[in-house]
Formats: sequence, structure tokens, C-alpha cells
Amino acid sequence: MPLGTCLNYLFMAYDYDVLIIGAGSAGLSAALTLGRCLRRVLVADGGPPRNEQSPGVHGFLTRDGIRPAELLRLGHEQLQPYETVTVQCLHIDKLSKEGRGFRAIGHGTGDDALTTVTARRVLLATGVSDILPPLPGFRELWGRGVLHCPYCHGWEVRGQPLAVYGQGRTVTGLALLVSRWSHDVVVVTNGPGHLTPNARRRLRRQKIGIREAPIARLIGTPGRELRCIQFEDGNELERAALFLHAPQHQRTPLAADLGARLTSKGAVWVDSGLQTSIPGVYAAGDTRPGTQQALLAAADGNRAAIVINESLTREECPR
Repeated sequence: MPLGTCLNYLFMAYDYDVLIIGAGSAGLSAALTLGRCLRRVLVADGGPPRNEQSPGVHGFLTRDGIRPAELLRLGHEQLQPYETVTVQCLHIDKLSKEGRGFRAIGHGTGDDALTTVTARRVLLATGVSDILPPLPGFRELWGRGVLHCPYCHGWEVRGQPLAVYGQGRTVTGLALLVSRWSHDVVVVTNGPGHLTPNARRRLRRQKIGIREAPIARLIGTPGRELRCIQFEDGNELERAALFLHAPQHQRTPLAADLGARLTSKGAVWVDSGLQTSIPGVYAAGDTRPGTQQALLAAADGNRAAIVINESLTREECPR
């Protein structure tokens, strides 16, 4: 059997060329590019995106302010002409090596039946989950009154009284950044802020207040906007929104379970070509280290798709 025939048989032994795990901006963008490359692609849509509670996606050229669900609806719609791309409501539970490729086992939404698929390459685009403070109001107001990114939401609350939650260097940097959008910013630390004398000077220079009293709860409006911060001593601080840099963890343990290298902050490490420490497994969007925005995630997915397609092409066209 000629070499080319052998290779084609080997490649077709896998269900798909690429399994994309995650159907947010990164995953759908990668699927679009790979579909245009005539690649056999399965997008495993494991559920709602991280920004589901947000009223709009901002800074996304031609889509500024679009609702997250509508952005994803358009992404799915634009995949329909590409017959080699399949999107399934599928949560991947396990990923393992399968010859020169990979085997994934998952289940559908509300379905106990297991689905097994194989693919030559895998793109992890599952994103992260935010770990919010265990105080009343943070989870309830998340995405509207409690915000994670001034680049995404600062313009919407510009000129209003704002709060920044956290301690130490992290809260200092974020508060200074948020002061670009408002001249009335107060740092709330929920106890000792662990701020250095220099940090206090920098905040004071920008007229940023500091409240180190323990917080009892956030009080919101019926529309899930922030009305005020209530402290344990009974005092209240009226604010229009609160920003914080929340710790994060990967939405799935697939990378770690496979033995992929993680950074000190829990992101999936990738090289300059977006490949993880496991050959054939790539990561894009919030899954990997870097600035987190929907537009950047979409660009990341496009770039990952190009790298993956060229990797597959080299494999199919040996020297």
C-alpha cells in the first residue's frame, strides 16, 4: 500500500481531525477557521460561558455591547455552512492518549449515557471560573454590580462612585486603574488591607479612599446593580459598582489530569504556538495565561486553529 494511502487510512481512523472542548469565543472562532480549512471538527459545548451574567460584551469590534448569548448564537449560526464542523452539547469528562491522537469520553446535558470520540488534535477552550468572596451579595450581583474588568465595564459606570475590593498589591493596581473612569473610588479590604506605606501614598495621591472595616454584605437593587456596601459595624457606603480581581480556577481538570503543565496561577501553560506541554493538545482563550477579553479569546482561537491546521498538514505531507 502506498505511503499516502497508509497515511490517509491512519488519519481517517480518528472520528475527527480536531476536538475543540469549549464553545465560547475562542472555541467557536477556532471551529470557524478549521471549518474553512475543510477539517473534520467536533465542538464540545459544555455549558454557559463565564460572562453569562453580564449585560453585554464590550470592546468587541462590530459587536460592542452585544449580549453574551447573542454573540454565541451568531457564532453558532456562522458555523452552519461548514459541513465538516459539528457542535454538540457535550461535557467532556476524560481525555487520554489514543495512538497518535486522543480519546475523549463525555456526556450530554441531562444524559447519563457516555459518548466516546477520537481526534488527532485537541484544543482546550474551556475557560476559567471566578472564585468570589463568600459574602452575601457578591455572587448575586456578579456581572452587573460586581465587575471583574474595567476595560469591559468601566465605561458603563464612568463618573459614578465606585469601590475596588481586595488586599495588597493587587487591589492597589486595580484601584489606580479604575480611577481612570471615576474620581470617586474607595478601596474596601474587608479587614486589614496589607497595604505598604508606598501603596497608601499612591492611593492617597489619586484621592482614592481606603476602608479596612470588615464587610457584612453587598446590597443591590432589583436589577442586580450595586446600591451600597454594608460593613459589620452597620455603616454603609453607597457605590454604583464594585470591581475586584477574583482568584480563578480552570473550569475543567482535563489539562491537569492529562499531565499538562500549569502556571503558578493555575493557567494552562502554552508555548509560542499555543501548544501545551502535551504534544497535540493546544489551549486558547482564558484557559491559557494572558489578558482575558472576548475579542482576544476569539483572536486566540483563530490563531490556534491556524497552528493546528499547519501541524496536521505537515503530518499529512511528510518530506
